[in-house]
Amino acid sequence: MRKEGINQSSRRYYRDLIGFLNKIVANDRSGREIDFHDAVHRAVEMILALSVSGNKCMFIGNGASQSISSHISTDLLKNGGIRTMAFTDPSLLTTFSNDFGYEYVFQKPLELHADKGDIVIAISSSGKSINILNACRAARERECSIITMSGFRPDNPLKGTGDINFFVPVEEYGPVEVIHHSICHCLVDMILESNADAER
Repeated sequence: MRKEGINQSSRRYYRDLIGFLNKIVANDRSGREIDFHDAVHRAVEMILALSVSGNKCMFIGNGASQSISSHISTDLLKNGGIRTMAFTDPSLLTTFSNDFGYEYVFQKPLELHADKGDIVIAISSSGKSINILNACRAARERECSIITMSGFRPDNPLKGTGDINFFVPVEEYGPVEVIHHSICHCLVDMILESNADAER
């Protein structure tokens, strides 16, 4: 590709990404749409409350969403002082998928680890991954709170599963994953800012 073509493509990529950022939708468990920044604030408050209750935050996702889960789980633990888990260990994943089927790869370990009052952050670009949906059902049965991040179609089943749901109305993996990662980073940064304010 010639330099001019690369320049045009990169400009289009970031122009589109900015447009997608302005289209993020958030809703609560009842399906009522809420302001995106209010949803971020509510999610931050939920996560901050874990440091008082002693509960933990668990992350689940497949593929790139699992990479986001692992990254943000580590950031929250190291920098935010929040107890976290991300089900990313290869032996855990292969054991549970081999013994129960991949559709239960997150549900089964979550059933063993989840306590009432924990938070599950479920990330799925399509919002249709059966293993994510099964894990969310298990989390609800154990009285955990749920925050979801999904994309693609507005009728995806994950979008109505959480207490707070972030939805990116784009049917392309790259932008959805980038925006999900940015939302996660925003949550971490707001938590760090809140912790810093409390120490002053």
